[in-house]
Amino acid sequence: MPTPIDPADAHWRVVPLPTFSDTQKDWLTRGGSLTAHLRTLGAVSVDVTREAVDLPWQDEARALGITSRTPVWVREVALNVDGVPFVVAHSIVALTHSIGVWQSMRRLRTRPLAELLYSDSSVSRSALASRRLTARHPLHRLASAQARDAGHVLVARRSVFERHGAPLMVTECMLDALWTRLAPLHGPRRRDHARSYEHLSSHATRAAQGEAR
Repeated sequence: MPTPIDPADAHWRVVPLPTFSDTQKDWLTRGGSLTAHLRTLGAVSVDVTREAVDLPWQDEARALGITSRTPVWVREVALNVDGVPFVVAHSIVALTHSIGVWQSMRRLRTRPLAELLYSDSSVSRSALASRRLTARHPLHRLASAQARDAGHVLVARRSVFERHGAPLMVTECMLDALWTRLAPLHGPRRRDHARSYEHLSSHATRAAQGEAR
């Protein structure tokens, strides 16, 4: 059953911005485990940069339908390929759920969150939403701490996983090193992926029509 929580808003879009490159659109809309996709590029390791009780960012609180004062458990990691940070991930779950439905999240240590999210058939996932990040967004600051040469504008995606009614939001920011690694591999846009964009466009259209009604 699909999760009822929608990560999209005025800034986070189900259909990537047309100004994004084909490679960026590809990685921003890929389903499945991002860690698994990164493993096709090299050896993946996880650096846990922070795990703590904190408050959600404003856009996270809006997406999850909670107040900005709701305590959450935060897990922040850098996903490295061959020792180089390619992605910075920021995941949150309500503090009550972090000692209940999602308590396994606290015991991951350096194992990727994907091991928890994709091994349980009771976990559902929302659509992926993406956006452009500037230095004003807190995730950009996290990315800059991992990559000193991080560009002024970065791209990120997010989705919400739900298990037994408890949502867990994962936001992933792609670093410039990823696009540098992919540049020699980038070829003509595949026809099957073009069709996937059409599917996303249809999803967005249906959502807009539903809001109009």
